[in-house]
Amino acid sequence: MAITPHDEEREHRISSEIIVDAYNGEEERQGWYNYLEDSLTVPFKAIWAGEIVEVLGMSEDEECLKEMKVDVCYTEQDDQDIFPMSLSLCEVIEADETTIEAISDWKYWVERGYEFSENEEEEFI
Repeated sequence: MAITPHDEEREHRISSEIIVDAYNGEEERQGWYNYLEDSLTVPFKAIWAGEIVEVLGMSEDEECLKEMKVDVCYTEQDDQDIFPMSLSLCEVIEADETTIEAISDWKYWVERGYEFSENEEEEFI
């Protein structure tokens, strides 16, 4: 398996813009969710499982507890199906530069093996 090379510019953006004030995994997750929600210009076209889909926006927050997901619309003849898709599986066909960069940031995070921290905030009594 190929290892995604370290990207200093991307690392800096992630640490100083996306998860800058995060003290635990939930705050990291929320930082990512907010960054992606603000950065994705929807709708845009992508490929999922070999099919062209239209990405409609971020999935509900509860769908993104371990993985960032987007809601996609798949159309076959007269039938449409809307469902959540893991953003890391999204292959963008047509989107603006900001959207492409945001998705590339998330894929970089996943491919580098990063995960949301397990340490929880301490409770003070």
